[in-house]
Amino acid sequence: MGIYDLSLYAVIQQNDRLYQDRTAWMEADDDQSLSFTQYRRAVEQTAARLSAAGVAKGERVGILGKNCLPYYVLYGAAAALGAILVPVNWRLSAAETAYILNDSGARIVLADPEEAEKVAALQPELKAQTAFFNLQPGQGPFSELPQPALPDGGWSPPDAVSADDGLVIIYTAAVSGYPRGALLSHRNLLTANIQLMYLLGLTPADVHLNPLPLFHIAGLGMAFCAFHAGALNINMPKFDAPRAARLIADHKVSLLFAFAPMLQTLLAHVEQSNDAIGSLRTVLGVDTPEVIARYQSLTGGTFYVMFGQTETSLVATLSRYDERPGSAGRPIPLVDIQLLDDNDRPVEAGQTGEIAIRGPMVFLGYWQLPAENAHTFRNGWHHTGDMGRFDADGYLWYVARKADKELIKPGGENVYPAEVEKVLLEHPDVAEAVVIGVPDPKWTEAVKAVCRLEAGRTLTAEALIAFVGERIARYKKPQLVSFVAELPLTADGQIDRAKVKQLHGKPKA
Repeated sequence: MGIYDLSLYAVIQQNDRLYQDRTAWMEADDDQSLSFTQYRRAVEQTAARLSAAGVAKGERVGILGKNCLPYYVLYGAAAALGAILVPVNWRLSAAETAYILNDSGARIVLADPEEAEKVAALQPELKAQTAFFNLQPGQGPFSELPQPALPDGGWSPPDAVSADDGLVIIYTAAVSGYPRGALLSHRNLLTANIQLMYLLGLTPADVHLNPLPLFHIAGLGMAFCAFHAGALNINMPKFDAPRAARLIADHKVSLLFAFAPMLQTLLAHVEQSNDAIGSLRTVLGVDTPEVIARYQSLTGGTFYVMFGQTETSLVATLSRYDERPGSAGRPIPLVDIQLLDDNDRPVEAGQTGEIAIRGPMVFLGYWQLPAENAHTFRNGWHHTGDMGRFDADGYLWYVARKADKELIKPGGENVYPAEVEKVLLEHPDVAEAVVIGVPDPKWTEAVKAVCRLEAGRTLTAEALIAFVGERIARYKKPQLVSFVAELPLTADGQIDRAKVKQLHGKPKA
């Protein structure tokens, strides 16, 4: 196997040889941990169990649950088999979950005990028989994976796995009303890891605290980047500022990826508790200048800004915040970025264009969407749908999402207006609806619905919000609703979304 065919399982084998009994993974809330050697063995045992359950190379394995050590093991086991993991956002509704499992063709799903009610609700929606197993052995109402005995010579993969084989399908928010599965390869994840390891100076001495879910590219990417570097990963199933502060102080955590308002709440707690978090030398993410300044002043650490997507395996540009405050950093070493006009022609520095990217971290494509892939990858570039500009020194300045791919990001999650509008229009009293993002002091953005009701109908904002929250993930439901007599139209009779945003896009109080 050549270096360019390096797989995640090969990294797991190598780290076993290099680091052996050093701790690789640790649970924040109990004494469970896995050394690099124990992790490899757990990966191989789970791979054998999946194989005995009928999982082969290229098949999809669903997972529904919160971060835990078996979740990290399952990533390694699927990688070892050449299977493709489908991590499902546990915050999604039963209908949304069923759509993802049907679309991906997952026939085996490992689930947490607390997902039993959701699993029961989604079963009638599944197109084919799907087998559900306990994610954590012995915990839950589902079946246990078969447990074959490993051969005396140890486990070995039944099929060769190459760098360009699929590793994971992460479902991104729905531009057209339905989520799309972004297929990432081993090469995508590992080249992203290597570049972050180099740029952040990660070593086996680092400690990464991971409070981000493993269905999110940031949680997945940062955890396996730290693992690749031989660092310790501390798993935190859900972010809690006091608990995070104690973990940082007790374990000398040095690395964190934070979406607003995580860092703000952490700092607010530390300023009252005086927990020692000076070890936290590196934070990546998106936050306000004020919060970044407070973090750097309190710890002496460095905040890194970036631009990236699930489709770019997390990161495409990265720099220290202080290098060019307000920017999204400069392109990382193995990425090529152009800014393109509406005719796919490069624009000059200082001008705004669509961010187009190519490089080994760029995903393989959207699962079973050939027409969309042809459009996305036209002329050999991944067209991100995001607009930006380069300054004279090569720093990228993020401008906005393209109008046809408008995106709202409350607290690091992705919400596409079309998906929420589709549900709003299912309400019998709603005639027209436009969903926009409005500034929010805590979550960066909030979801707002602007609706015209059917003639003679009445409806409260609370009732409409509850209606939406029952049908899709609750983080996607509007936090604000405005009812209007009419919505502005363009010259061709379409709803004028820009005008709606101008009229109703005021910050949330």
